[in-house]
Amino acid sequence: MMAPSGERLIDLCAIWDAGVYLPSAAWNGASSGVARRRLNEAERLSSVREAQLKRLKVTRPRVLGSREQGQVPRMARQPLPPWVHAAFLLCLLSLGGAIEIPMDPSIQNELTQPPTITKQSVKDHIVDPRDNILIECEAKGNPAPSFHWTRNSRFFNIAKDPRVSMRRRSGTLVIDFRSGGRPEEYEGEYQCFARNKFGTALSNRIRLQVSKSPLWPKENLDPVVVQEGAPLTLQCNPPPGLPSPVIFWMSSSMEPITQDKRVSQGHNGDLYFSNVMLQDMQTDYSCNARFHFTHTIQQKNPFTLKVLTNHPYNDSSLRNHPDMYSARGVAERTPSFMYPQGTASSQMVLRGMDLLLECIASGVPTPDIAWYKKGGDLPSDKAKFENFNKALRITNVSEEDSGEYFCLASNKMGSIRHTISVRVKAAPYWLDEPKNLILAPGEDGRLVCRANGNPKPTVQWMVNGEPLQSAPPNPNREVAGDTIIFRDTQISSRAVYQCNTSNEHGYLLANAFVSVLDVPPRMLSPRNQLIRVILYNRTRLDCPFFGSPIPTLRWFKNGQGSNLDGGNYHVYENGSLEIKMIRKEDQGIYTCVATNILGKAENQVRLEVKDPTRIYRMPEDQVAKRGTTVQLECRVKHDPSLKLTVSWLKDDEPLYIGNRMKKEDDSLTIFGVAERDQGSYTCVASTELDQDLAKAYLTVLADQATPTNRLAALPKGRPDRPRDLELTDLAERSVRLTWIPGDDNNSPITDYVVQFEEDQFQPGVWHDHSKYPGSVNSAVLRLSPYVNYQFRVIAVNEVGSSHPSLPSERYRTSGAPPESNPGDVKGEGTRKNNMEITWTPMNATSAFGPNLRYIVKWRRRETREAWNNVTVWGSRYVVGQTPVYVPYEIRVQAENDFGKGPEPESVIGYSGEDYPRAAPTEVKVRVMNSTAISLQWNRVYPDTVQGQLREYRAYYWRESSLLKNLWVSQKRQQASFPGDRLRGVVSRLFPYSNYKLEMVVVNGRGDGPRSETKEFTTPEGVPSAPRRFRVRQPNLETINLEWDHPEHPNGIMTGYTLKYVAFNGTKVGKQIVENFSPNQTKFTVQRTDPVSRYRFTLSARTQVGSGEAVTEESPAPPNEATPTAAPPTLPPTTVGATGAVSSTDATAIAATTEATTVPIIPTVAPTTIATTTVATTTTATAATTTTTESPPTTTSGTKIHESAPDEQSIWNVTVLPNSKWANITWKHNFGPGTDFVVEYIDSNHTKKTVPVKAQAQPIQLTDLYPGMTYTLRVYSRDNEGISSTVITFMTSTAYTNNQADIATQGWFIGLMCAIALLVLILLIVCFIKRSRGGKYPVREKKDVPLGPEDPKEEDGSFDYSDEDNKPLQGSQTSLDGTIKQQESDDSLVDYGEGGEGQFNEDGSFIGQYTVKKDKEETEGNESSEATSPVNAIYSLA
Repeated sequence: MMAPSGERLIDLCAIWDAGVYLPSAAWNGASSGVARRRLNEAERLSSVREAQLKRLKVTRPRVLGSREQGQVPRMARQPLPPWVHAAFLLCLLSLGGAIEIPMDPSIQNELTQPPTITKQSVKDHIVDPRDNILIECEAKGNPAPSFHWTRNSRFFNIAKDPRVSMRRRSGTLVIDFRSGGRPEEYEGEYQCFARNKFGTALSNRIRLQVSKSPLWPKENLDPVVVQEGAPLTLQCNPPPGLPSPVIFWMSSSMEPITQDKRVSQGHNGDLYFSNVMLQDMQTDYSCNARFHFTHTIQQKNPFTLKVLTNHPYNDSSLRNHPDMYSARGVAERTPSFMYPQGTASSQMVLRGMDLLLECIASGVPTPDIAWYKKGGDLPSDKAKFENFNKALRITNVSEEDSGEYFCLASNKMGSIRHTISVRVKAAPYWLDEPKNLILAPGEDGRLVCRANGNPKPTVQWMVNGEPLQSAPPNPNREVAGDTIIFRDTQISSRAVYQCNTSNEHGYLLANAFVSVLDVPPRMLSPRNQLIRVILYNRTRLDCPFFGSPIPTLRWFKNGQGSNLDGGNYHVYENGSLEIKMIRKEDQGIYTCVATNILGKAENQVRLEVKDPTRIYRMPEDQVAKRGTTVQLECRVKHDPSLKLTVSWLKDDEPLYIGNRMKKEDDSLTIFGVAERDQGSYTCVASTELDQDLAKAYLTVLADQATPTNRLAALPKGRPDRPRDLELTDLAERSVRLTWIPGDDNNSPITDYVVQFEEDQFQPGVWHDHSKYPGSVNSAVLRLSPYVNYQFRVIAVNEVGSSHPSLPSERYRTSGAPPESNPGDVKGEGTRKNNMEITWTPMNATSAFGPNLRYIVKWRRRETREAWNNVTVWGSRYVVGQTPVYVPYEIRVQAENDFGKGPEPESVIGYSGEDYPRAAPTEVKVRVMNSTAISLQWNRVYPDTVQGQLREYRAYYWRESSLLKNLWVSQKRQQASFPGDRLRGVVSRLFPYSNYKLEMVVVNGRGDGPRSETKEFTTPEGVPSAPRRFRVRQPNLETINLEWDHPEHPNGIMTGYTLKYVAFNGTKVGKQIVENFSPNQTKFTVQRTDPVSRYRFTLSARTQVGSGEAVTEESPAPPNEATPTAAPPTLPPTTVGATGAVSSTDATAIAATTEATTVPIIPTVAPTTIATTTVATTTTATAATTTTTESPPTTTSGTKIHESAPDEQSIWNVTVLPNSKWANITWKHNFGPGTDFVVEYIDSNHTKKTVPVKAQAQPIQLTDLYPGMTYTLRVYSRDNEGISSTVITFMTSTAYTNNQADIATQGWFIGLMCAIALLVLILLIVCFIKRSRGGKYPVREKKDVPLGPEDPKEEDGSFDYSDEDNKPLQGSQTSLDGTIKQQESDDSLVDYGEGGEGQFNEDGSFIGQYTVKKDKEETEGNESSEATSPVNAIYSLA
């Protein structure tokens, strides 16, 4: 007698869940169909297997590798071998998946598999005519299957068609049109067959169709004349495409048509006006059809409206008039249906599809639409309203959704309704899909194919692709309607069966194979595993195995004794051995043996028992004064064969061990305790098998005065915990709590803190209840209704808090209605059509009773309509289908099982915002100066903001500079003007530049449309300071000055102004002014006084005036006062030498130091300093320190040379920069192991830090920018207050920039003369050769004919595509014979930056098309591109 297939599947996966896959055998012992040679052994094992199978039905073992108490066995952590994957996939197979044969050759040779289809194209396969055709069919099996196809039920010979090929190791068809051909020739119905020697699997019947996008028929549309207030339908009638196009309406100027409940687009694409108004005449109306596959949009000729009216003036003030129609003389009328016609209609929909019902009505005023279902409610979880409530969509339709629906159209003049009868039919759908069947020899099984549908589908069975009736007879197989029964299966029974169930609405095809396995036992885990466990823990020894028929498993210890089961041992049905409590005597070698009628297999596991890790001396709570030393002990005992790791946590986070801390194996020492060291410290002792932890709290006290009495001299500590808590005077809303104080430990108790815990809302969490003076030990506590209280007390003195007392007994108060309502009630929209109501939920002490819930009420504020309400258990509720940004009154009231809370106050909330619909108008720009403009604009109408007006925002960008060849960044910037303002100022502009500007309105949703682009030009300004002003003194007679052009000229440079004056101490000479040309970047001053120094001030000029000046002084002469080294505690000092000086400079500067030798620091690489005439190579860099207080000087190689201080400090910071990196070194007197941080800031004020480990000098700063100035300091990681002086350095430029006027250079003039002479000689040689009669070949060139104009400019279509879409192969001719335009110069694609276009329900663009299909490269003289006049001109150019 055969068991149900469902029982077999449960058994199969239950065994896998436990860690091993065991294909089931016969359900009542060994089958009589097993081969005679195994009969005796089968009879001997039948009783064992029968008992095992009974256990399998009642016990579901745990999953392999799941965690229980104790250590997880190491076996479960090992990577799974191929046999485990095989077993797992066999289980998946039993649930409907396909067997996955591992790549192991031995397993592949043994586990054979009939074919299984793994991938195929959809049943209705629509392809792009511009692409090659791909029909997918992939299958797997062992041996690998071969493939063939049928087309229209006839064999499809792929070898005869050169365009058709099949992918290697796959059945996927590829039809290639690069060499020509029409895709339409290959339309039809295809089916794939995958075959190996064990059977044949079939794909679905794939219907191949080529996408079509025909042009709109030519038509001339006369203006549509309509009376104001009358209904109107503008028909679209798009050309039929495959698939159907997406319809949307726009004006001829590509502006979307604004839709609302008066004007909207129907599902059929027509545009409906419930009543026409005079304002509808302001635009025309064009229907657009977007075809998905060909990425084209067809545009119909636009409709023009002519509205006849009694009120010829379109007064915008009447739009918001409360009786707009009467004010315009439009007669009011009752609603009537524009679509569908009449009072009743019917509609059929297939199960699982979406049902779309639509009602569009006319009338004055515009009617409102409401939807109802006769005899019931609309399905709230599946129904949603669209198109301003004119459409009802029900998703995933089922049979319960059939019935009669009606829409009700109403206005103040009356109402009308339309009834729609909905019938739900169904294509076939699975009730029981046939599953692959895996059996052992002699087993029974069944394939079930049950499907339902409307009408009832028929079932047809096939085997290996042939009808079952024509297949060879099989005595072991019996067909009973939708079920095939197999009895006493043998190896020869393997095959693939197909079930095809169909009705008039569709079909289902499923493949299921029958496979018979005959496999002796095999072990799936690695052999001789070592498992280590902790003493007294629980563990499991797993022994996954595989075999068919099902093997039995037994365990032995140390190779002897009886089977282990019972007592401290428990054997699971999957063979896993559990040891409930590990003891020392459990250590040893365990052997598992799996046996079936084909043989046996065994594996061994060695179990080692380890001692647990324990902290036997824990850290204790301590109180320490600031600046003292604290030691926290943590002594651990562990198994010596395991590696021990001790780590520390502070406040449950990993502790950073700085230079003030010292971690040893059994303690943590903190030197110089500070306030930040206060907190909890946790010692974590861990091995690879277990861990233990202990926690202590460190309290840090501030410094106190010396004690003046004897008690104060005694050591103080935190008080002991209070004890013996008792509850008395039990009342409905109060209770008396009494306790006995603990020892104050020489510091009087100042306060008692009473805490409570309740077990309903936050069990286990303690809250402060009240606080009492330290002189009392009893208090009356006020209680809330319906709280199950438990109390504890904490004592506090000046040292700290005691440990909490042991908790008191529990006391529950009686319930009552809530006395308050939740707070912080808000109503805000998260989308444009909803409002989310939120509040702060009430806690346990304010619930007052069980089942706390909230009654949420809301209504429109201005309409004063009836309240909507809903009961909510959480803390939020979302109201859907709300208008855009309207105010609502909101109330949230608490309620429990005892009653409702007080009546709540109303809170005003708003529904969601939508993007603003209008842009600021009349934007005026007035240039104030070279860096600022003033803006003025007209405010937008409030109803167009569609939300809360946050700000007006100006987007502006620098289009170009008026200086030629000056690159500018066109990055967009913005200026915000919060509130409802009409003017503003935009500053920080660049002078002498062309700018563009746009204005938008911003609400909480985002930006609105942009205003008209305004252009303006900023006037010329003054330049920025000259860059890299350098003063050098090569000798005592001359001073050389060099500089670079300003970074921002801000106009046309007219020159430089240099002012310099000699000074000696307090004496100052006469100022001298020099003016230079804009190209000059160096100057030499002849010294008249060898003793005085010079101060130079340099600025650049434009026609507006002089810009920012830069000042430098000449180096000090040798006879000036000797500088002294400054310690780090003094203010920042001036670096006395630039980063690149000559050897003479280095000698002169070194002579100014007294007894300290200033080293000459070599640069990393020679650096070339560019001037207008001479390039000097720097070979050394000198640095010194003066006592002058001034800002740090920019250098290329910098060293602060300071004497070593007595206190902890950092000095002698040295920087050796290159163009993109710099080496940093310094000196310090910190102890070993101290970490530092290097902080540097660039000229853009970007700060970066680099942590430096102890003894890691020198360090290198990378990713620096050439020619940029940086400030740098070094400080201690443990104490940021200990820092070096701040120094400044500059990286070298990446290339040499010659600032001199090249036309004035002698070498350049000589070079030009030499070139002119060579050209003259060449001309003379050519003239002589030509006069001797030389001939030159001449080739005839054919003019490229210009092609006809692109006809698509007239038919209203244009292309949009992305780079993944390819043009038609072989030519650019579309399906209707017109020439495709390669690039549209004016199309929808130019309106956005990416993504496929999407549209709101009102038809407006919410996404933009991506343009610009890249032109394909052509080879040789061939071109597949249609010639056009534009292309011809480009080719000639």
